[in-house]
Amino acid sequence: MPVPKQKTYTIDDIYALPDGERAELIDGQIYYMAPPTRTHQRIVLSLSRKIADYIDSNNGICEVNVSPFAVFLNADDKRYLEPDVFVVCDKDKLDDKGSHGAPDWIIEVVSPDRKTMDYYIKPSIYNMAGVREYWIVDTEMENIMVYDMEHDEAPVFYSFIDKVKVNIYDDFEIDFAEVKKLADVK
Repeated sequence: MPVPKQKTYTIDDIYALPDGERAELIDGQIYYMAPPTRTHQRIVLSLSRKIADYIDSNNGICEVNVSPFAVFLNADDKRYLEPDVFVVCDKDKLDDKGSHGAPDWIIEVVSPDRKTMDYYIKPSIYNMAGVREYWIVDTEMENIMVYDMEHDEAPVFYSFIDKVKVNIYDDFEIDFAEVKKLADVK
């Protein structure tokens, strides 16, 4: 008996979702996202502020963006992602819809329903697309997993008491004890 053919979705299907419903599209399959928690949003805000402040104070050319701003990794209509925080240094990749091409740095703050996606599916997708650095921030485990994809390094683990070096910059680190305090992570 033949296996039923699975529907392949496109970015048009993402744009056709009802208002307030969020999802990502990976290889033609839709992955729905639950609304973020308060802690999740406070971490996203804290990290994006720290990154933006660093870029501004160094007259940097990069731009920090936050979800629900889109990332279109490929030139096709089969991948649409909404990383929690991402940095793009080539402004030609950006328009009002999102980033067309790989951001330089992506941070995902893990949601309980998205652990498999953030830990197992996205690292290889981001690596193949040319993302230079990928962080997984897990508030439940209070750890950070850092992939330095640009230098093909093995992931490095940190905790919420560590200062974490940002690999795409020579002189930038984020103090996660401070992030934890500002986000009031318990």
